[in-house]
Amino acid sequence: MDLKRVLTTVLGLPIVALLFVLGNEYVIGVAVLIVSIISMYEYFGAVKKVAKPIQWVGYLSNLYIVGAMFLETEKILHFVALSIPVVMLLLFLNVILTDMKITFKDVAYTLVGIMYVPFFFMFLELVRKLEFGKILFAYTFVVSWSTDIFAYLIGKHFGKHKFSKISPKKSIEGCVAGAIGAVIVSVIYMAISNNYWGTEFSYSMIAIVSLGLSILSQIGDFVASSVKRFVDVKDYGNLLPGHGGMLDRLDSLVFIAPFLYMIFMWFRIGTVSFCKRTVSFCKKKRSFHKKKRF
Repeated sequence: MDLKRVLTTVLGLPIVALLFVLGNEYVIGVAVLIVSIISMYEYFGAVKKVAKPIQWVGYLSNLYIVGAMFLETEKILHFVALSIPVVMLLLFLNVILTDMKITFKDVAYTLVGIMYVPFFFMFLELVRKLEFGKILFAYTFVVSWSTDIFAYLIGKHFGKHKFSKISPKKSIEGCVAGAIGAVIVSVIYMAISNNYWGTEFSYSMIAIVSLGLSILSQIGDFVASSVKRFVDVKDYGNLLPGHGGMLDRLDSLVFIAPFLYMIFMWFRIGTVSFCKRTVSFCKKKRSFHKKKRF
């Protein structure tokens, strides 16, 4: 099982890297859309054991991602806000038109799936539209995957104190190592970005943000595990050997995407620029002309 996990990771990382390097905004957007649809399929397959999710509404909600590809950020956020009542209407109409054969429990499971999969995946596309969007898009993967790798390796070999019954294999040692590892790898990644891609991110601020996102990433992992435990399945699927399904691999990543977007968007709106003019996330560029003294 460990060998399968390693091989899947080794083969998968170059594909993701090529997508970042060679893919334009539409290629990345389509990739996010396809992955979201696959994850939605896996989620519905898992919850079918305990509910009858309204699948067509769930798949239709992937229009969030399509909208994020073609609309400006402000317009897509308006689109999402206006679409929520429509989604609720469609869900409750299913309850009424089926004489309550579709129950409120089914509506709840469907709504959780919509919020957890296409809605959260949409934020990956919104992150890509930020200043230095490709770098921040990849940063989401860096934080999530480095957290997973360090938590898995340290927890497997040194974990002695169990963290939660929700995920019995996870240990306190693994969770702490995951957070520390994410901070180290993220700072290294941003150092590469600063030296080769023209950014000037502040390492101290990136460390703080990465720590917070790593904790959120692990919360997202526990959320996914709690759903699987509640519906009594081990994995959402078996598409990725050693990892389970697509959603098993990306559960923590999609969970942090909205928070990463909020953090960087808030700082941008708050007049704290990301690079070369900055006060916080980017170091102030020391290229100002000094006034001559006469």
